[in-house]
Amino acid sequence: MKITTAFNERVLAERILTIDTVRGLVMVIMALDHVRDLLHLPAQTQDPTDLNTTTAPIFLTRWITHLCAPTFVFLSGMSAYLSLQKRRQQGGSTAQTRQFLLRRGLVLIGLELTLINFAFWTDIQFRTMLIQVIYAIGGGLVLLSLLSRLPVRWVGVLGILIVVSHDLLLLVPPIANPVGQVIWALLFRLQLFPSPSFTLLVAYPLVPWLGIMLVGYASGMLFGRPLIDRRRWLCIGGLVSLVLFVGLRFINQYGDVAHWSAQRTGLFTVLSFLNVSKYPPSLLYTLLMLGLMALLLAWADGVDNGLTRVLRVYGTVPMVYYLTHWYLIKLIMIGLVYAQGYSLVIGTLSFGRPPGFGVSLPVVYLIWLGVVASLYPLCRWYGRYKIAHPEQHWLRYI
Repeated sequence: MKITTAFNERVLAERILTIDTVRGLVMVIMALDHVRDLLHLPAQTQDPTDLNTTTAPIFLTRWITHLCAPTFVFLSGMSAYLSLQKRRQQGGSTAQTRQFLLRRGLVLIGLELTLINFAFWTDIQFRTMLIQVIYAIGGGLVLLSLLSRLPVRWVGVLGILIVVSHDLLLLVPPIANPVGQVIWALLFRLQLFPSPSFTLLVAYPLVPWLGIMLVGYASGMLFGRPLIDRRRWLCIGGLVSLVLFVGLRFINQYGDVAHWSAQRTGLFTVLSFLNVSKYPPSLLYTLLMLGLMALLLAWADGVDNGLTRVLRVYGTVPMVYYLTHWYLIKLIMIGLVYAQGYSLVIGTLSFGRPPGFGVSLPVVYLIWLGVVASLYPLCRWYGRYKIAHPEQHWLRYI
């Protein structure tokens, strides 16, 4: 029994390395989008996915970062499943892991409402509140702490039902009651609540993202298979998801409110086909992004080389990276604002960018690479510190 337990713990550690590798990759990609948001000259006035005004490089710079949020949410669910399995293997109480999921979810929601939103707006009065991916992950973990009592397959079925059917909720007519509007938005729908003194933007409604987390939780069962089997199933799952995306997208009837259409060039027609809706995540968006993510998991599983080791440095400390990269990008933005002769603009729905401020896309890429490289030593140190100090339980929350 001791040999089996040790083997299981070793294999579990290898599986978590796979998750950290892919999570690290999308964290690196994520920083590109945030640098573009805060520094790219057209970002203030131009939607990068509007095919009437964008360019292919700008579109693809934004589009590739669509992979990040669903991967974070999916892997959060998968990690929760593996944590429960580890607790069972060690003979401990799974109730403690569920309590940890609940507490960590609440901590993430608290960080979203405080430190993260301050990084967005740099407004001590908090006149703008943006509900984003950390809220979705935190709220999902709170609900998963309850739903994980159900059989794993039931959780997976519930997740699939949410992913497949939540687009129908867009047909629900607007709610008249103001309190009901806020609750409905927090659960189901992208919505802006503007006012002169305070603006709330719900960009990541909880339930659609919860579906992705629950599918990730159930998919954790794949890691109970031998390496060759699970890589094969990850490839099969990824390819099936992509085939479903292509089929449903071609039909152009259900799965995304934004239909594709023939454009002025063949390239832009392809971009139209790929231009799926993230807010909230449509069925087609989810199929496309999770399909790509599954193939990345298959690629990373069991691989240990220089690239994967670097990516794992970022992937093992996601919250520290997330917080520090936002503040670093914001400091760079503030420095460039004054360097270009402007002043910060503090107000609702304003990152602080004055009109006319910004840099070109090649400069965005250079700054992105600099941000990612500069955070490597901090992430490496913090990851090692967490491993060396398991007695400091608060480190598990960040």
